[in-house]
Amino acid sequence: MPTERAVARARKDKREGKSASTQAGEFVREEIEHIREGKHGARSTRQAIAIGLSEARRAGIDVPAKAQSGKSIRKKPVAKKTSASKATTAKRSRATTAALKREGTAAASSSALSRHAKVSAAERTPAERSESARKAARTKGPAERKAAAKKAARTRASSRVAGATRAARTRAMRARTR
Repeated sequence: MPTERAVARARKDKREGKSASTQAGEFVREEIEHIREGKHGARSTRQAIAIGLSEARRAGIDVPAKAQSGKSIRKKPVAKKTSASKATTAKRSRATTAALKREGTAAASSSALSRHAKVSAAERTPAERSESARKAARTKGPAERKAAAKKAARTRASSRVAGATRAARTRAMRARTR
């Protein structure tokens, strides 16, 4: 069951006109927190995200169902949503929870989430990534744009400093070996 806080955040996102995936992100975030707290585990990061998206769908957020990749299939006529009206039985709910409790919590670690993000990004074409970056720049407000620019500048500066430090270290090592 999603907490009232996650539902409230999702409602706020909807009021602000944010996309369904952004609204669903609140539920995914909460699911990651549950795994980190040890309420239950997940076999993979993908499973943790899927649980969050499922919770979002149950809460009435219009998250599109994941299409089967690589297959051009005829779209079926949209059926009425039954998941919201059809309650899960207590027995099935207990079984699901018990199965998740047997899983580990590594799926919600920052390194696992980072790895998943990189793999997901790599699956998209450069054009898709570029388009989403352009959209992000368009939809950000002035304050968010300023913060993003500061962060980018900080990242560039730190990488330049790190590069210079590495170069100096290499020169010193070569001087010692001569």
